[in-house]
Amino acid sequence: MAEVTQDVTTETRKMDHIRINLEENVDFPRLTTGLEQYRFLHRALPEIDLADVDTSVTLFNKTLSVPILISSMTGGAEMAQRINKNLAIAAQKHGIAMGVGSQRAAIEDDALASTFEIRQHAPDILLFANIGAVQLNYGYGTEECQRAVDMIGADALILHFNVLQEAVQPEGDTNFAGLLKKVENVAKSVSVPIIAKEVGWGFSEADVRSLANAGVQAIDVAGAGGTSWSEVEFYRAQTQFHANVARSFADWGIPTADAILYAKAGAPNLPVIASGGIRNGIDIAKSIALGATVGGMAGPFLKAADISSEAVDHLVQELAAQIRISMLCTGSATIADLQQAELIKSS
Repeated sequence: MAEVTQDVTTETRKMDHIRINLEENVDFPRLTTGLEQYRFLHRALPEIDLADVDTSVTLFNKTLSVPILISSMTGGAEMAQRINKNLAIAAQKHGIAMGVGSQRAAIEDDALASTFEIRQHAPDILLFANIGAVQLNYGYGTEECQRAVDMIGADALILHFNVLQEAVQPEGDTNFAGLLKKVENVAKSVSVPIIAKEVGWGFSEADVRSLANAGVQAIDVAGAGGTSWSEVEFYRAQTQFHANVARSFADWGIPTADAILYAKAGAPNLPVIASGGIRNGIDIAKSIALGATVGGMAGPFLKAADISSEAVDHLVQELAAQIRISMLCTGSATIADLQQAELIKSS
């Protein structure tokens, strides 16, 4: 179990997160995404040509060639710079979206900004900046949020909500009181759209409705079933007390499939990003059929980016092929068609 100090720096914490995600099994022990409960109604006579299947989709006025988001993972640590570069090169090549990890470290220390600066490698992609929403209760405001956007030339800003992760960290920021009004102020003031993102436990319908009313313009559900950040914090714990508390929440959260449905019910007009345990293109296709606009993945991309940009490139090609074939076999010529494809849920 990793030894960390109570006054651990943000940079050190980010390095811990990368290392643990690469080296340890941090998946939910039992809770799943719920996507495995769904299967497509197979169309043996789809009446379309695979070559004519159009996987493009528009989000925030930018067109993605494939509905894939490289979900927010890292930044603010030296080793993150190489990972983000490898991810950005592949994102640019394939015309997909990318989010960076929390930029708090670079807000605290300008010297770390370079670990997030990927526009030189990906000038055209849909790119998301990222700040923890709870920081709005710890001195952050519109100025810091705009700095995060300007730092990387972002098209939108993610405000991530990680209440459980903060609660099980010895050094966590746990004052989530009164955040909604501050989110509303940021949404009114920052120059780009705001995305509300969970980090692996999902949003309820009521929370989505509140966020939409506050001016958030997209929801990244980041549901349960993939990486359990309480498991990550278990491996970071410096005492048995904190390890036991973190591990007890290993199967907490709203499964991704349910979270997508909650998001569409709570804010039917907002685009939904499906993430949380998405592992292949069929999962992305199922998520779109449930109501999402794009699907996001983090863990598989992190492992590929740790190897090379070519490994990321290969992963994107696999995902794109899986989405395209799923569309063919459901008779879906476009993403709009896929959103109407019939899913059968196991009883």
